[in-house]
Amino acid sequence: MPMPSNQAQEFLFQHIREMLPPSASLTDTVSEILHVSNDSAYRRIRNETPLVLEEAKELCEHFHLSLDQVLNIKKNSILFENIRINNQFYSYEEYLSDLMKLTQYVNSFNQKEIIYLTKDVPLFHNFYFKPLIAFRYFFWMKTILQHPDFATKSIDLNDVPPEIETMSREIAKTYQQIPSTEIWNTECVNSLISQVEFYKDSGLFSSAADIKIVYQSVEETILHLKAQVENGCKFLPGENPQIKKSIFNFYYNRVILGDNTILVTTDNIKTAYLNYDVLNYMVTRDENFCDQCREDLNNLMRRATVISQTSEKQRNIFFGILLAKIQDRQKNL
Repeated sequence: MPMPSNQAQEFLFQHIREMLPPSASLTDTVSEILHVSNDSAYRRIRNETPLVLEEAKELCEHFHLSLDQVLNIKKNSILFENIRINNQFYSYEEYLSDLMKLTQYVNSFNQKEIIYLTKDVPLFHNFYFKPLIAFRYFFWMKTILQHPDFATKSIDLNDVPPEIETMSREIAKTYQQIPSTEIWNTECVNSLISQVEFYKDSGLFSSAADIKIVYQSVEETILHLKAQVENGCKFLPGENPQIKKSIFNFYYNRVILGDNTILVTTDNIKTAYLNYDVLNYMVTRDENFCDQCREDLNNLMRRATVISQTSEKQRNIFFGILLAKIQDRQKNL
């Protein structure tokens, strides 16, 4: 069964072409996915040979596109791909592996940008120091995934599988290379502090010393974030910011509490990620939705205060509030 129109076929290949890394060949990619010769793939791309419905389905599944959108069946509907962690079918390790591949994919483009409106400490900033990597791993496995192996475990800051730590650090390293804009408010550390306090009150730390180590790691993370904001670029602890080129814009948002929305642009193709239930997220490349998302984020940034490189007073106020919250908890240990 052929696709209903040449226009839909052109639209599909246009989107695929825009999504591919600059070094990739569209003809080679289509040939590999559809298991046809390069000549046959080229004729389909040129609209000389109609795609059959099964071929369109294979291409859409491979590139996480909606066949409904390609066929323009419902103009007012927005279709999302749902990425949800389930300890029976999709593990935390798989989640990190997919996130690592995604950041590497975004970084492969010549033109790339991430805009991150957050209500929590963004995931990428949790992976600078091992104690925080360990706490996040334990919290997500025990409380969010409710993994049976962690049902009776107390937190052990040294018990992090090497592959989890390696992937966590690789995600942070790759994120540092992507030009980004982050929009924070002073509530962003609250959920992390609440999680540490919950584990403290539940007796899941083996000692007060371990609680202090985690809080010190959180404090070091915020101080390192502040250093990146001051320099207007992203870099890992111990690196020289003077040799870094990735632009880092940072906004102090006092207007709304916000949510966790990530808008990624790669060579003019926009992808929106909507985070929910801590680790789960939905993804869409719907053009109208992403354009409206960009407009809303731009409006919010116009009402926020940019504190990267400029506005030293406002920057010190913002980070002073975050650090005071952490230091207050440390005093009570």
